[in-house]
Amino acid sequence: MNDLSVNTSRSASIAGKVAEVTLLFWVLKIIATTLGETAGDALSMTLGLGYVTALVVTAVFLLAVLAVQISAERSRIALFWLAIVATTTMGTEVSDMMDRTLGLGYVWGSMILTAGLLTTLAVWYYRKRDLSIRGIVRTETEIMFWIAVIFSNSLGTAFGDALVDVVGLSYIQGALVTAGVIGVVLALHYATRVNAIFLFWVAFIFTRPFGATFGDFLTKSISQGGLELGRLQASAVALVLMAVLMFFASGPWAQRRLA
Repeated sequence: MNDLSVNTSRSASIAGKVAEVTLLFWVLKIIATTLGETAGDALSMTLGLGYVTALVVTAVFLLAVLAVQISAERSRIALFWLAIVATTTMGTEVSDMMDRTLGLGYVWGSMILTAGLLTTLAVWYYRKRDLSIRGIVRTETEIMFWIAVIFSNSLGTAFGDALVDVVGLSYIQGALVTAGVIGVVLALHYATRVNAIFLFWVAFIFTRPFGATFGDFLTKSISQGGLELGRLQASAVALVLMAVLMFFASGPWAQRRLA
């Protein structure tokens, strides 16, 4: 009886460690992806670390945050979103390193990352028969969730950069295209019976290129079609905005589920 009680308590606490998918969840996700883009570029370019060194720094930081997040016994909203920001920041470095250091290009990079994401989701589904982020009760499942998040945020970065560097869209046009995809997903969610878990992962992936292109729009030079805001300043504003929104995240209005 005691073992059962302990396991039930443990399951309940872990199940609540992934944030509820509400309107606030998506707003925070978009800001987190924008912060990941500006912070990642600040490390590699503004601070001059280069893509490889910046990738090592962000990977170490991500592993440290995830170790705390996964071992935590209860929900900590700030810790969860810090982990999301860490994955988006590392995703920026992964995408840029694959394109500029390894010379793979954003298209091949996107294909490799897509294969990694699909493989992760396939293994997850094979082992658990469920890809929903609700009701995660085991550490193994939470680990697979975070691996999928890392691949999806890296893929989103590469896709967003491909829209600009390969397709030739401006930063604001790339942001509008990805925002349009998110809008379609939202319409399908409310107007059709398309699988909600599938729609969640599509939206989760495409919020990343939206953040990537919008982050570049904020920080790139005016001659490149951006607003030429400082990367560090833009990162600081995004971080403060996230902190303010997380302060209100526990309010009753934030509990309205959208997925």
